[in-house]
Amino acid sequence: MTVTGAPRAGVTLRLLDKADKEIVKLDRTVLGAFYKFQHDFRRNPDAGGLHLKQLEGHDRLWSARVNREWRALMIRLGGDDWLLVSVKHRSHVHKNLDRFNYGINHITGAIEYVDLQVVEESVLRRGATAPAAPVPAQQPGRPEPSEVPLFAAYTDEQLADLGVAEPLIPIVRKLTTDDELLGLAEYAPRHTGEVLLRLRDGASYGAVMEEVTAPVAVPEPERNLDSDDWQTAVDRSQAVVITDDESLQSILEEGDFGRWKIFLHPTQEKLVHRHYSGSARVSGGPGTGKTIVALHRVCHLVRKLPPGRDKPVLLTTFNRNLAADLRARLLSLGGPGVLARVDIAHVDQLATRIVSEADPGNANRRIDDTAALREWREMLVEVGKTRWSAEFLSDEWNQVILGQAATSRSAYFAARRAGRGRSVTRADRAGIWQLAERFTQRLETKGLETHRQVAERAARLEMARKDKIDKRSKEREERGGLDNLHVEAGSGAWLRYRYRHVVVDEAQDLSAAHWKLLRAMVPSGPDDIFLVGDTHQRIYDNQVTLGSLGVHIRGRSSRLTLSYRTTREILRSAIQVLGGADYDDLDGDADTLAGYRSVLHGLTPSLRGARSWDEEMDLVVEQLKTWHDVPRESTAICVPTNDMVTQLADRLARRGITPTEITNDGPRSDQGVHIGTMYRFKGLEYRCLVIAGAADGLVPRSSVDAWEHTDPSRHQRELQRARSLLFVAATRARDALAITWHGEPSRFLTPLLPPR
Repeated sequence: MTVTGAPRAGVTLRLLDKADKEIVKLDRTVLGAFYKFQHDFRRNPDAGGLHLKQLEGHDRLWSARVNREWRALMIRLGGDDWLLVSVKHRSHVHKNLDRFNYGINHITGAIEYVDLQVVEESVLRRGATAPAAPVPAQQPGRPEPSEVPLFAAYTDEQLADLGVAEPLIPIVRKLTTDDELLGLAEYAPRHTGEVLLRLRDGASYGAVMEEVTAPVAVPEPERNLDSDDWQTAVDRSQAVVITDDESLQSILEEGDFGRWKIFLHPTQEKLVHRHYSGSARVSGGPGTGKTIVALHRVCHLVRKLPPGRDKPVLLTTFNRNLAADLRARLLSLGGPGVLARVDIAHVDQLATRIVSEADPGNANRRIDDTAALREWREMLVEVGKTRWSAEFLSDEWNQVILGQAATSRSAYFAARRAGRGRSVTRADRAGIWQLAERFTQRLETKGLETHRQVAERAARLEMARKDKIDKRSKEREERGGLDNLHVEAGSGAWLRYRYRHVVVDEAQDLSAAHWKLLRAMVPSGPDDIFLVGDTHQRIYDNQVTLGSLGVHIRGRSSRLTLSYRTTREILRSAIQVLGGADYDDLDGDADTLAGYRSVLHGLTPSLRGARSWDEEMDLVVEQLKTWHDVPRESTAICVPTNDMVTQLADRLARRGITPTEITNDGPRSDQGVHIGTMYRFKGLEYRCLVIAGAADGLVPRSSVDAWEHTDPSRHQRELQRARSLLFVAATRARDALAITWHGEPSRFLTPLLPPR
């Protein structure tokens, strides 16, 4: 017998995915009562004030008192293991009890809960308020809504085999409009919504089976082992154990990141915990949770480490802002204990650290690629050379000489120039090498060095260190595993690899020198390098083939295809901007966004042109005023140039709207509308976004077309980079996107505009 009010050990309370979305909508006073309820329930579910009782006609569904008016609905998994599935007003709990449907999906093996009445009401409500015009399809060429049921082409058996929740199939059969479908998807189990929306997008039954169902399906031999094994099923479900009040608070109050800390999609969960025999790569479009997977992967690797105070896991990315964001997120996700075992630094910071270690007296000033290009131009004027442009020589120096660590004339003569387009003869190489040597001397004389030079030097230093480690390891094996104490002591330190695991975010923007550096920092072996990225979002001209740099990912590449951030309407427009261009996968093959999709629904992006930049700035102000109900810090404007940032900020300030510029170090203030160039928006997201200045000659820059006849390969690369930049900018928007221009619109917007 349990004593009323006494704490009881071993009580587990779990929260089912989507239940939190219902809870967070509760009135603040009810939410406060819910916090107290879950705390008291975990302490003792039999406490008298909770009124725990089994619902009539249900073998597993129970209700408990949150406060006088509200009740929690829970599935009893067994013993003192409970799964919270809903919080409802008491007047809705004991009516039509057969409307509550729950069970184990025979395809995914996960627990699903459905309130059939709520789903039907949502379908009817969305259908009754549907706009006259059809909701735009995510894929072009889809049939218009009509009275013909949307899924008439599929049998009940086919829908069930795809994993659609079987109690919902009769309702699915009645759907005739996109709005009704969206109403169902809002309250249906997540997998059911994904399947139906993908079918409606025009994907074939086979494609949906392969892209949506197969990745989360239980192997067939296991499907019929025990259809009533709820403990096994909950481990396959998107549910979280509530261990303390703080963990629940983070889920309910931290927005999307709070949910992602807990509710990983099954495909993400598998990638986080998988054991890889070597390096592995995860790709996916914007908003698919690649960074979240990387962060969870870091936590997983840290928890497998033996106790210690060192930092054997490196988490890195390509710039300072993103590294700072990764640090904050990892602290929130894993806490101080995980953070203490992880070294977080961007790749140029790592390179600087290595070079400073080898040459502590180096006082050279670092310059970026733009400043280096100016130095190339000045040098060519001084020496009177006109055969090669400064842009060509700068790229050759960065991509081939530094990129392949060609430290001698003979090494440059042997270097591969794949993807460089313009062929050069042996005599040409001799001339280019001479100019490159002169340029290097020029920088040295002026006390300058580029970040790429530092990365290349750091890579060479670390590769030399790796060679020493490998040599000593081989000698140790020859001695039967014994260390040579004299040699080790003479080195001043026991030489070992700097890291056991490396995790890389935004991998597509790292250069060849960066990859050589990272490869040398960690021994080749299981789970050595885990990288996430998307070459469709590459904004720097770093073309690499990982296999040639010692990072072998063949057979260990995975793709995420479900966007959690961007609406279907914004996603469709962003994909059209890419225009079907070819993208690589970082290892010599083609990458694709096939199957990339969203279950979120919103407004069609706004497209508006103006006669002048002055008039366009007024359009931007007008657009911001229509978003008056959105916090200013959740709104942003991105433009092609720094001058436009300054001019727009001035215009906003004069119209009573506070602007905040995004700098190298992030937004200058937490208040106001964020404004920055497109490059500044990598890794950021906003509820509402304006892309201004999307005009011909600005996106892409008019200078890009100068390469069309002199260097067609370079021309295509620059166009692709400009497309990627616009794609990245467009997919920073969560709820609403507006694109404006003055004069002629960018050629990249042609697929979005009506024919002239």
